[in-house]
Amino acid sequence: MTTPEIPPQIQERIVCSISAAVKYQIPANIVLAVAEKEAGKPGQWVRNSNGTHDVGSMQFNTAYLGDLARYGITANDVAASGCYSFDLAAWRLRKHIRNDKGDLWTRAANYHSRTYRYNIVYRADLMAKAVKWADWLDARFVTYDVTKSGTPDLKPAVTVATEPVATPIQQPVKTASSNTSGYVPRKLSINGKP
Repeated sequence: MTTPEIPPQIQERIVCSISAAVKYQIPANIVLAVAEKEAGKPGQWVRNSNGTHDVGSMQFNTAYLGDLARYGITANDVAASGCYSFDLAAWRLRKHIRNDKGDLWTRAANYHSRTYRYNIVYRADLMAKAVKWADWLDARFVTYDVTKSGTPDLKPAVTVATEPVATPIQQPVKTASSNTSGYVPRKLSINGKP
């Protein structure tokens, strides 16, 4: 997937993010939004005030490497170029989305911080970026909403499934691509398989 209007380093971010989202069965636009928000580069190390470092393209925090050490995964693996850091970030996002408390956006923003004052700022920006990426995906992939009745029996290369999201007060909202409060995350699957 190469498009002339997107610089090569951003193309790699897009391809790696979508691939990781499919692999870990999480919304692709959320992985794309986190990747844009983190905006790291291969080999980049950023020291945090708590003594940890954010490493590589997805600014993966070294605090999480303790869980991964038993698999032989090191900070240098995370810092390397290529899609591996995106896979690790999607693995971590999946854990937050499945196991943490709060709405989807708070759980996804836990990638950055569980501290409320940092999470809420990251969350707001993440939501805006996720809407932009959802629109971008909708414009470039054959998609359909599998939650609506009467969906045509299509066999597209990439499908988009939607899942309703509750606002922080847990009230269902309607889908609206230009309004982040009514945003519905997209989950990509290849050939109809999640």
